[in-house]
Amino acid sequence: MNLSTIDIIIFVAYGCLIIFIGFWVSREKKGHTKDSSDYFLAGKSLPWWAIGASLIASNISAEQFIGMSGSGFALGLGIATYEWMAALTLLIVAKFFLPVFLKKGIFTLPQLLEQRYDGRIRTVLAVFWVFLYTFVNLSTVLYLSSLALTVVLGITMWQSIIGLAVMAVAYSIYGGLKAVAWTDVVQVVFLIFGGLITTYLALDAVSDGAGALKGLSLLFEKAPEKFDMILSPDNPFYKDLPGISVLVGGMWIANLSYWGCNQYIIQRALAAKSIGEAQKGLAFAGYLKLLIPMVVVIPGIAAFVLGADIQRYDAAYPWLLANLVPTGIKGLAFAALIAAALSSLSSMMNSTATIFTMDLYKPSLKKEVSESHLVTVGRIVGLLAMFTAVVVAQPLLGGEEQVFQFIQKYTGYVSPGIVVLFMFGLFWKRASASGALWTAIASVPFSIIVDLVFPSMPFLDQMGVVFLMLSALMVVVSLSAGKVSPKAINLEKGLFSTSPWFNASAMGIMLILAVLYIIFW
Repeated sequence: MNLSTIDIIIFVAYGCLIIFIGFWVSREKKGHTKDSSDYFLAGKSLPWWAIGASLIASNISAEQFIGMSGSGFALGLGIATYEWMAALTLLIVAKFFLPVFLKKGIFTLPQLLEQRYDGRIRTVLAVFWVFLYTFVNLSTVLYLSSLALTVVLGITMWQSIIGLAVMAVAYSIYGGLKAVAWTDVVQVVFLIFGGLITTYLALDAVSDGAGALKGLSLLFEKAPEKFDMILSPDNPFYKDLPGISVLVGGMWIANLSYWGCNQYIIQRALAAKSIGEAQKGLAFAGYLKLLIPMVVVIPGIAAFVLGADIQRYDAAYPWLLANLVPTGIKGLAFAALIAAALSSLSSMMNSTATIFTMDLYKPSLKKEVSESHLVTVGRIVGLLAMFTAVVVAQPLLGGEEQVFQFIQKYTGYVSPGIVVLFMFGLFWKRASASGALWTAIASVPFSIIVDLVFPSMPFLDQMGVVFLMLSALMVVVSLSAGKVSPKAINLEKGLFSTSPWFNASAMGIMLILAVLYIIFW
């Protein structure tokens, strides 16, 4: 199926708008040359609303539009737990993690780990994140977005992957984080409102034209099993979402790792004007997360009720675009999907470049180099990371049924170790460099052992078990040192104080979450 002329015009106009904005905000005053703070942290000038918008635009990618809609088709609203619990996680990160991060004045999270532990931990985690962003995150977004492009535009997978990569590079490689963040403000509008249009049309189709509310009511009636948030052990997808464990178990490890210990997410907060702006930005992002299941999960359930003729779950959203969205609107809905992909690609590329340049390249130099040299290195690394992801995307992910769940499981091999490193490093003064190193080394082996010994255990529960094992390892090795770490972080009184605005916003999110879980338990 091909886009009509008007749809193509809308889509091309959107692409031109994003590229224009990217170059416009990247302009420098006469006589000023971009330094590393400009390129990697947007000159530490981002207001709260730009931070929140950029967080969501970077987070909501094809992984959600395609992957989470596919999981909605397969198992239902339960997959929204990842979104709704993330809203609460953002509040925790804003109150307890950000004050320390910003106090330390860091560019990257590996840099913080060096300040708290030593250079070995910084190097190990920097290498890990460069590989993760390149071979998992970038390649996944490229692949899932290309699934939609091949259906809607009728082009090959390779053409889709290359086209997306070129578009992402075009506007972000020059301007760095400033270009990424400010274009994200535009992209989050497109991805949410464009996504809601697709949701409305899907629900209207379910009701045979009687409207979205009637369609939503019919979803409850025709597929009540798709609206269980807490799955029972006899549910065929219990291994993906193991009942109450999603509220009190390993889901917390996954969320804290992603939202609190993840460079391409935290980098926006590090670029804030102040701690207050950063915290308000994360609260704003929390409210947007509450809305996201309407955009990415409900369409998947609607596709199930409509009897979508698809070969794999992840084809549910492309099927909706191809069969339900009319001419003129299709270009806008398609632009929303591509907006999600481009914002995530540009964010991951920039963070990969930041970590490599600031944590691996710069510390290895024997002499000082200019700021412009570091910016140039960052641009080259960004290009190389994107090129690598283009090459590996289809061979790596072509055989997966639910790519979203694939990502969660295999990033879950390292998430427990990362959370242990940060939580003990931030909040336990006796956590030692040796304890951190052994934790980092043991994370993947422990995860593999637990997976082999308990193959039937849901992977979220496995993450919880591995977290406890690694915590015990950290405590034993650190206590053997017999003293408080000389690099312990001093958590002075008042560090975790938050504004009345943030406190009221946090209460609002918690009340909404309580209502949602009461209704859909």
